[in-house]
Amino acid sequence: MSLKDLSLSAVVAGFVAVLVGFTSSVVIVFHAAEALGATPAQTTSWMWALGLGMGLTSAGLSLWYRQPVLTAWSTPGAALIAGTSGLTMAEGVGAFVVCAVLITLAGASGFFARVMDRIPRALAAALLAGVLARFGFDACLAIKGSPLMVGAMLAAYLFGRRLWPRYAVPGVLLAGMAVAAGQGALHLDAVQWRLAQPVWTTPAFSLQALIGLALPLFVVTMASQNLPGVAAQRAAGYDTPVSPPVAVTGLASLLLAPFGGYALNLAAITAAICMGREAHADPHRRYMAAVMAGCFYIALGLAGGAVVGLIAAFPKGLVLAVAGLALLSTIGGSLAIGLQDEKTRDAALLTFLVTASGLSLFGIASAFWGLVAGVLALAVQHWRPNR
Repeated sequence: MSLKDLSLSAVVAGFVAVLVGFTSSVVIVFHAAEALGATPAQTTSWMWALGLGMGLTSAGLSLWYRQPVLTAWSTPGAALIAGTSGLTMAEGVGAFVVCAVLITLAGASGFFARVMDRIPRALAAALLAGVLARFGFDACLAIKGSPLMVGAMLAAYLFGRRLWPRYAVPGVLLAGMAVAAGQGALHLDAVQWRLAQPVWTTPAFSLQALIGLALPLFVVTMASQNLPGVAAQRAAGYDTPVSPPVAVTGLASLLLAPFGGYALNLAAITAAICMGREAHADPHRRYMAAVMAGCFYIALGLAGGAVVGLIAAFPKGLVLAVAGLALLSTIGGSLAIGLQDEKTRDAALLTFLVTASGLSLFGIASAFWGLVAGVLALAVQHWRPNR
């Protein structure tokens, strides 16, 4: 790491990525722990394991490749766990271990990389745009609940893009926090900082947990998380290898599973924040945004007991607006790439629409089905049998 690559915009991009990542799905993680009968100490241990796992893998992989590689917990995986019943915490941890082994094998064998190599860049870009579109819509809808705050943030973004492009997102965050503080909606003083303690749970293995949780958790993590995660990297123009990072997330999940690290994977939404031009004008220096996000993840993991209070300190409208505005250029750039070539335009548009629709079938999120729709469209329009 070179300190000359560190910048204020990278620090803020990393902070925004972590803020969006935690606030958008941490409640689902709490519900997942609750479904397995977790005690308060075990729930805090989950935050410790996930925070450290995401932080160390994000910072380590980004420094190793000098490219932004951000990891995250499996949000659809947490929703899957939250919907299970009849399993003990020990059986759940056993399922986490099996899932982690499968993710490691998928990465180390190169199978997942071979699948991703066959996806055209136009579809990958459209897939990313569809995944991120929800945050743009949410930012627009946030105006209804907080017109003054979101209006000030939008003004800060527009003037920032014209006057100081590198610091547009920091300006957006500061404007939102200033208005929220003036309205008495920012409650940082309520956060109680205390260190988290890891709690070991010895895994137990059962056929019910294997079929009902381990295998579905593996499928949704690969299809709904790792797939758009790789698409985000390629849409941003990075050639980061696929297999080693996926294998690393699997190994990290394996080590942390007994403490609550149920499944780690490549990030897409939060990674896009670190890969955009708001993180840095020079694409070769944006990796520092992911490194800083890793540092923030580690801090939150160590202070797992303060996570709930920290999330509640920021108004929901502020989080939605800063996420949507931070991702605006990435959404536009991805759509431009996806729709650029007339030969793949229909397939890319279908990929975008199905992904943005939020369609979910058989527990698998819309990113997978959007890609399926795009690939089928390409096959129908351009496939020619060998004569």
